[in-house]
Amino acid sequence: MGVKGGRSAAAAYALLAFATFLWAGNAVASKVAVGLVSPQALVALRWSIALTAIALVAGRETWAHRRALWAHWPMILLMGGVGYTGFNALTYEAGALTSAVNLSLIEGTIPVLVLLLNFLVRGVAVRPGQILGSVITLAGVVLVASHGDLARLRALDVNGGDLLVLLACLFYAGYTIALPSRPAVPGLAFFAAMAVAAWATSMPLLIGEWAAGRLLWPGAAGWALIAFTALGPSLVAQLAYMRGVETIGPNRAGLFNNLVPVFGAMLAVGLVGESFGLVEAAALALVLGGIAVAEFFGRRTA
Repeated sequence: MGVKGGRSAAAAYALLAFATFLWAGNAVASKVAVGLVSPQALVALRWSIALTAIALVAGRETWAHRRALWAHWPMILLMGGVGYTGFNALTYEAGALTSAVNLSLIEGTIPVLVLLLNFLVRGVAVRPGQILGSVITLAGVVLVASHGDLARLRALDVNGGDLLVLLACLFYAGYTIALPSRPAVPGLAFFAAMAVAAWATSMPLLIGEWAAGRLLWPGAAGWALIAFTALGPSLVAQLAYMRGVETIGPNRAGLFNNLVPVFGAMLAVGLVGESFGLVEAAALALVLGGIAVAEFFGRRTA
């Protein structure tokens, strides 16, 4: 790899790490949201704000590429509905049904699902070193989710919430492997189209929540939370993630998703006052080490 390629990869690592940091903030926000705003209202309103923001920034550019985007509209609608709306709607609903330990463990399957789907759908070979890296990062996720007490894992029960999270992870893995096939338009224009798709597919869920009598409209604190999820996890993080996948590919980029529960634990120290000790430090080392191992072999494959 030349100097230019090395710099591009380094930039991709920074973008992917930043995206996962914002998504970790979103995980913390999902806990804070309880009692402030209902799950589907949070999804719909965050994408309403994100769509407004991206329209102001890239509306003219998106309109200029409207023909190329329209030619791929079924794919865009599916990716936005599955990867953006579907993932968040399922995880927000699952938060009330399953434990944080279960949720963290299951979200750690995203990189493994990316490798598996990329092999099944595209025939992309998986090197033993990438499998090893995935196992190492997953070990870090298990460690931080169990708080160092692996005996806790034996007490976990699979319930409807667990299945919702697993389906959400499958959705996001599918979105990740589809990114390299996106239309050949600027990233901002593509994201604007995806935001339209996410907003449109969130509306039926919002209506369903209202019809079921579960709608909780936000107050001032709820709106502040929605603004963060819209501009951070929905807008900035997704753009950073798309660029990272575009640079180093879905198999290598997908592994960075395992940083989410680790960053989540770190954010909990400052925002919730939880402790960060040897267990969390060891988990962080495992996740970063696993990414390094898988990236080394993934770069050689590329």
